[in-house]
Amino acid sequence: MSRLLIIDGHAYAYRAFHAIRELRSPVGQPTNAIYGFVKMLEKMRSAVEPTHLVVVWDGGLSAERLAALPDYKAQRPEMPADLRPQLAGIVDFLAAAGMASYRAEGVEADDFIATLARLAAVENWDVVIASSDKDFMQLVSARIGLLNPNDKTGVIWGRAQVVAKAGVEPEQVADWLALMGDAVDNIPGVPGVGPKTAAGLLQQFGSVDNLLARLDEVKSEKLRSSLRASAAAVVRNQKLVRLPEVPCEFAPAMLAVGAGDRAALGRLFAGWGFQGMLAALAASGEKQAELI
Repeated sequence: MSRLLIIDGHAYAYRAFHAIRELRSPVGQPTNAIYGFVKMLEKMRSAVEPTHLVVVWDGGLSAERLAALPDYKAQRPEMPADLRPQLAGIVDFLAAAGMASYRAEGVEADDFIATLARLAAVENWDVVIASSDKDFMQLVSARIGLLNPNDKTGVIWGRAQVVAKAGVEPEQVADWLALMGDAVDNIPGVPGVGPKTAAGLLQQFGSVDNLLARLDEVKSEKLRSSLRASAAAVVRNQKLVRLPEVPCEFAPAMLAVGAGDRAALGRLFAGWGFQGMLAALAASGEKQAELI
């Protein structure tokens, strides 16, 4: 059975950068994000055992989302100066290790990840998306699961975990986000509607469309008034939080985990001063030679 691991590149690079506060190469270049990313990737591969893998990077904000909401993600700070140059190093590592990475100008990583996951699921592949982004809960199905780094159990999330977290089915997650908004993406929700209230409304009405069509059935006058005043924003939010199809070719050969280039890996590890990784690379080479 083919299993595809799709990794949210920027999310894990940031996570690695903040997890290891200070690490530099012999010439003084920052390497904390590279080191942390390599270690996290090693742990994920051991847990998921993918036959295929790709790291997806953000290519900029969606023009459609910006047109709908000019302040979309506007509150996010600039990338730390010491992190930016390390992204190229991570991509170099992936290439040397025989693993794919992808970035397209103007395409948000979430949208590409969603498109690729759906294409693979249609081909009856198992897919695991590694990310803490709650938007991905809307994709969970019999074939698509989530590996959330904030969940220390290491369980691959399915329907049960989504319901436990959000209080709604995966198919309702986009409507759940549309009602409560998403501070991470600077998407304002309905005033007074948080995760529990949004979940309760969807449990009662099933969908945002049904809710807006039957507002008179909302018992709380205050909530009913707030929903009525925010109806247009909620409809807009649905379009913002849904993960649309984007140009994507499903090419299994490009996603297969290759043998990698040991010499290239050695040069990278030496340049970064990763002595432990150099030693492990040499030991694995000796073991491989014994088996031949």
